[in-house]
Amino acid sequence: MQRYIVIRLFHAVLALIGVSIVVFTLVRVAGSPLDALLPFNATEEDRARVEVLWGFDRPLHEQYLRFVWNALRLDFGDSIKFQGQTAMDLIGQALPASLQLAGFALLFSVLMAVPVGVVSAVKKGTLIDMVGKTVALLGQSLPPFWLGIVLIWIFSVNLGWLPVSGRGGFTHVILPGVALGWFSVAAFMRLTRSAMLNVLDSEYVKFARIKGTPEWKVVWKHALKNAAIPPLTLFGIVAGIMVTGVVTLETVFAWPGIGQLALTAVLARDYAVVQGLVLLISAIFITINLVVDVLYAYLDPRVRYDGARG
Repeated sequence: MQRYIVIRLFHAVLALIGVSIVVFTLVRVAGSPLDALLPFNATEEDRARVEVLWGFDRPLHEQYLRFVWNALRLDFGDSIKFQGQTAMDLIGQALPASLQLAGFALLFSVLMAVPVGVVSAVKKGTLIDMVGKTVALLGQSLPPFWLGIVLIWIFSVNLGWLPVSGRGGFTHVILPGVALGWFSVAAFMRLTRSAMLNVLDSEYVKFARIKGTPEWKVVWKHALKNAAIPPLTLFGIVAGIMVTGVVTLETVFAWPGIGQLALTAVLARDYAVVQGLVLLISAIFITINLVVDVLYAYLDPRVRYDGARG
């Protein structure tokens, strides 16, 4: 197990190094960063001064090492659009909002999808199964931003139960969290149902039933644990997407998350903020995938041994 974790951690570090090289290269291939840092009417003296200040007059390998060192210290420079604030200050203000929204949406998705998916598989072909498949179909057909608008119209405008937009107390996160998590509910439920159907037909489940193991234990302990790997794979992808922000949904609910900040920074050509966000989003995805890999090994020892040999 320890060897497997070390190997996966090594792969994660290599991935981060690769991302840093790509970000560093693309910024310079797309044109001189000075074009983003300076106004169009800047003089040659201004360009020379900023070039020395940011270290762009040095050889590329020195610029890259400085870039990595600053990234390790979470120093991405000052924001161009938001004067007086550093890129990390802005990211630090937006990240908690994204984590709050993603955490609620993921919790809502898992608590709704897994029980319904398991019951639909156990009750295959019944009314419960048909209702579950209908919910899944509707969930994957409704765009989150459209669902968010409908939820606002029903629960905020007509009923007045929940706030329309913005970030505040717990009630503010309910509508955007449900709108963000509903698509994942459908996806998790369909995948859980499919995985459970495969596992319930396996020989070891039949053997457990022959031995007289209680049905609830067969379903919720033996079968669900072995059926959890496909939904866990989806969970890693969905968690990364949710944490890094959904721009359309954050715009509908005026939610001050990473998605909104990324859109603002790109439109303003805020070089420092965009660079910091790309590295942060990449690190989040890599970290989530690392955690998922470790959970694979816990759920299925065969993955642990195969991964250690690889």
